[in-house]
Amino acid sequence: MLPTILLYIVIFLYGIVIGSFLNVLIYRIPKKENIVTTRSHCMNCGYQLRWYDLVPLFSYLALGGRCRKCKAHISAQYPIIEALNGVLYLLVFWKFGMSVDSLVYCLLFSALLALSVIDFRTYEIPVGFNVFLLALGLIHGAFHYTQWLDFLIGFLCVSVFLLILYYATGGRAIGGGDVKLMAVCGLLLGWKLIIFAFLLGCIIGSVIHLIRMKVSGEGHVLAMGPYLSAGVAVAVLWGNEFLQWYLGLYH
Repeated sequence: MLPTILLYIVIFLYGIVIGSFLNVLIYRIPKKENIVTTRSHCMNCGYQLRWYDLVPLFSYLALGGRCRKCKAHISAQYPIIEALNGVLYLLVFWKFGMSVDSLVYCLLFSALLALSVIDFRTYEIPVGFNVFLLALGLIHGAFHYTQWLDFLIGFLCVSVFLLILYYATGGRAIGGGDVKLMAVCGLLLGWKLIIFAFLLGCIIGSVIHLIRMKVSGEGHVLAMGPYLSAGVAVAVLWGNEFLQWYLGLYH
């Protein structure tokens, strides 16, 4: 029992460290800033953060959510993304154990988390994320090569439909980044799960955006990336169980 608890603590800590890096991507990629050489700094006063200011979650709590030097408020996004990424890693390893699939799905969830925040703010999914997810799909497929046809159909079945919709509406109904996202995630998940993920993402997006329109006066245009990503995450964790339950209703 104790070794298992320690393992999950390590997984969570690893997740929040990666979550800290995701915050760097979320902030710098839309601004086209270097994500490697530029040192982390306060957005208000420019104070260059020391190593003890960069401990995921704990530094934010120790500083009370404020800059050490100028005391400006630090966005709650930072600890939320770090903690959420850590929790997602725990869910993946709880579901799939110590396996290559767990590693691939953790990286998938991190990419989905970062691109979701960027898309929500900018209405654009940076192409680098889809290239990264394509690489994950190819790696995952190499370890499950007997299912190559399932993955190939998954790559095409939703994305081709969305591509037709994209050109038919001049990009008004769906964004090009969303088309690519469904293609690369379909390559990773296979056709059954990507269809489930897409339908679920559309339902989640419709419900949440209608609520936002009603409550905050949000416009009709919505970023689909976060909702499609949520559908993919649920499909990875519980999609097969849902499909078995659903198909079992007809037997």
